[in-house]
Amino acid sequence: MSPLGHARAHALITGFAGRRVLVVGDVMLDHFLFGRVQRLSPEAPVPIVEYDHDDYRPGGAANVAMNLAALGAAVSLVGVVGGDESADRLRELLSRGDVDASDLVIDEDRRTTRKLRIVTQRQQQVARVDFEHDADIAGAVAARVAAAIASRAGAADVVLVSDYLKGVVTSDTMTAVLEAAAPRHTPVLVDPKIPHLDLYRGVTLITPNQVEAETATHSRIRTDDEARDAARRLQERLRCTSVVITRGEHGMWVLDGTTSPATEANFAATALEVSDVTGAGDTVISTIALALAATASLVEAAQLSTIAAGVAVSRFGAVAVTRDELAARLTT
Repeated sequence: MSPLGHARAHALITGFAGRRVLVVGDVMLDHFLFGRVQRLSPEAPVPIVEYDHDDYRPGGAANVAMNLAALGAAVSLVGVVGGDESADRLRELLSRGDVDASDLVIDEDRRTTRKLRIVTQRQQQVARVDFEHDADIAGAVAARVAAAIASRAGAADVVLVSDYLKGVVTSDTMTAVLEAAAPRHTPVLVDPKIPHLDLYRGVTLITPNQVEAETATHSRIRTDDEARDAARRLQERLRCTSVVITRGEHGMWVLDGTTSPATEANFAATALEVSDVTGAGDTVISTIALALAATASLVEAAQLSTIAAGVAVSRFGAVAVTRDELAARLTT
């Protein structure tokens, strides 16, 4: 492994334990309905799914929090849920995953985001139904979110913003994050969405995927040189310190602005087998955040994250990669 050796990688992973991370963003509940298809409906050209069982998992910012906790972090989560059964189920799952969800703000006027996926044999997704209310938070709800951020950020080693365009990440939310992080120069990392790009101005790191980076820079990325140019343009536009562009099977491009001159590098993907890419971006930014909190350089953190992502995409659905799984992959 170069430039990250085995001894250094294991030392960083050991150092994950107890690092404090504040996650702010759009939480959701992933609901999987599993069944079998043996015939088509006589009423319409659609499959009839014979129900077998349900599975529920934290999604969105909640999946990021679960990834961080599985890697050994002490995680606080700030987001918004409805006063409904989905919120109760999500809190229970987060509690089992050792995530502090006491700062999930209840908005009685909105429903908890739930994504229902109907899945059949061989993990084939037949349909998805989204239950959500994605208007921007405002008023008393926004004030409670800002207060929770201010209360939690002072103890955090890193703040991670997970934006899924469901209404929690607004201009006021980002202002609250940056103001709360400023006194201790706490790093602020953002998993971005392009419509909100200018909200992230001044953060430490953004981690767009390739399509997002292409959209944001009005360019095509097919080569390392094109990835380098896009990263530089994003850094200049947002006045952020660093940029990591995730490129799927092509790995990731890293622009580390903490060095002089800036360090730029490409890391290849490490997946041995790809089952499902859902949640891979959550795994990447979670690993980077925790590695930075454990004193890794961004280049070291990025390389660890490619290994973690390789574990995540080998399994179905959004999953939390554990510290032991990450350590085990270092030897393969």
